[in-house]
Order: sequence, then structure tokens, then C-alpha cells
Amino acid sequence: MLFVLLAMCYLLTIMPELPEVQTTVDGLNKTVVGKRITSVWTDWPKMFRPPSNTRTSGDYFTRFKKEVAGKKILSASRRGKHVLINLSDDTTIIIHMKMTGHLLYGKYSKTYDKRLTTNKKKKEMWIPVDKKSPLNDPFNRFVHAVFILSGGKHLAFSDTRKFGKIATAKTSELAHSPHLAHLGPEPLEKNFDYDIFAERLSKAPRGKIKSVLMNQVVIAGIGNIYSDEMLWRAGIHPEARVYDISYKKLRELYRAMKEVLRGGIEFGGDSMSDYRNVFGERGHFQERHRAYQRKGEKCEKRGCGGVIIRKMIGGRSAHFCPVHQKQKFKN
Repeated sequence: MLFVLLAMCYLLTIMPELPEVQTTVDGLNKTVVGKRITSVWTDWPKMFRPPSNTRTSGDYFTRFKKEVAGKKILSASRRGKHVLINLSDDTTIIIHMKMTGHLLYGKYSKTYDKRLTTNKKKKEMWIPVDKKSPLNDPFNRFVHAVFILSGGKHLAFSDTRKFGKIATAKTSELAHSPHLAHLGPEPLEKNFDYDIFAERLSKAPRGKIKSVLMNQVVIAGIGNIYSDEMLWRAGIHPEARVYDISYKKLRELYRAMKEVLRGGIEFGGDSMSDYRNVFGERGHFQERHRAYQRKGEKCEKRGCGGVIIRKMIGGRSAHFCPVHQKQKFKN
């Protein structure tokens, strides 16, 4: 039974995508701007990566801590699925939340986990001071990095599976950082019009549309949840090859992409799994799913009558309606 539960948890684990990252960035701009980082704590130094984007020993964390200490937080922004915390002195902290990570803002206190104390060595841990705060949500308890801020507050990084990545780069050279340089254009930028969208997809003409949409080199920020939802809305089979999708359907997909991503932000992201905003609160986009994780449920498209199915495509699960998303080819 335990194995089954763990497997289910794994399958439900979803990486924060563009809407969750943007929701986090919006929260950071409301809370931490103007504060200084006085120190940084971690119990998992492997999370901190050098500019080469390779795994390293704890030595890099020592350098990271010195690099950011005393610097003022000027703003937060986003690039693809990365959170960017822009500091004074031309420094930016790059955070990728990976599978289960999320940033939390509030007042924390350091204590010790007696259950994990071995050989008289105490296991440090951070807990929210306010016991009634959403920060106490069980999904927020896996704190592995803490930025101690001026004014007595903290920015904590909770990450159940410890896959998250934290690094730095010069703000003036962000576009060339090895962490970001490979990313495609931002789908919600005003200049990202249909022609650019079609041109980006044409880079993988034989690719299955579900996989192409999720390719961060093609378009930045789209993942498993939102690709399912936009394909459902546009009525396109996730295995359709890019070159087989008609002009009309591609136009519908472009509109669906914009609408679904904006909706994800409007509803505070998707918290079907671990994601929480900086206040520890759940998002609500999971309440608006039409395809993702709705296997076996009736399709909600008016007049369709189909039932949502699940299929593995390119190593990732796809949820879709085989009736109104029936694979069609150009004449």
C-alpha cells in the first residue's frame, strides 16, 4: 500500500509552470522589494549551482552566501520557469523551483528536529512563527534554504524532493547566463504574435504538438498542465504532428495558449500538487481543469459527449478527449 501511495504522489507531482512562477514573482514584488539579505541558510548545499549550471560541492554555497549578503532586493521578474530576484550591485539570484519547490515569505524561527538528531548532532529546521498562518500547510514544511531579510522576515524555499536550483548571475548579462540562454521566447509578451508562434513551432515540424509546446527551447514556460488545457480548448490531438495541423487549428491553439496561461495567473496558479504562493496559500486553477488529471470523466465541451483519456507521450502524461480532439490531418 505504501508503494502505491508513493507512486501516486510521484505521478501527481507537477513542476511549477509559467503561471505558478509568475504568481510567485508577483508575490515577491509585493513583499521583499526594498529589503536587504543579511544572511542565507541551507541544509542542502547541492541546491546552489555555479554559473556552469553543474552540480557542485558545498563550497559554492559559501561563495553564494558571501555574494548576496548585504545586497538590497530591487525587484523580481520571470524568465520561463525561472524566478529572478534582482539585487543591487548588478547581481541576480536565479531560482528554478523544479518539481516541488516554492518560495514562502514570512517570519520564521530556527529550531531543531529531535527526530533526526543523531550522534549528538542536532538537525536544524525552520518553522513559521505564526502557527495559524497558511505557511504551516503540510506542503510548506520542507524548508531547505532560508534568506534572512532585514526587518526580521524571511524568504524560505520549501522543496519536498530537493531538486530545486539556486544560482547567481550578473543582471547585465542575464540573457547570456547558461541557466537562461537556451530558452525560447515568452508566450505572453506583447510582441509574441501568431507569426512568431507559428515560426517557433516550425522548428520541430515532425514533432508531436504536446511535446513541442513543452520544449523550453521552442517556447518558454509551458508544461504538462497547461499544454493539456490549451490543446483541449483548441480541439487538437496531443500526438498530432506540427506539420499536420491546419492553419485554422494553429490559430485556435495560439488563442488558447494566451487564454489558458492568463487564466492560470488570474487564478493564482495550480495547486493540485505541491505549489503554494509566497504566503503559503493554494492557487485555484486546478478547479478549472478541463483535461488535466480528469481521466475517465465526461468531456465538458458542449455537445461533445466524449470521455477524457490519459496516454503517455514522450515520457509525459497527456490528458485529452478522443472525440473532439480526434487526430485530423490536412487535406
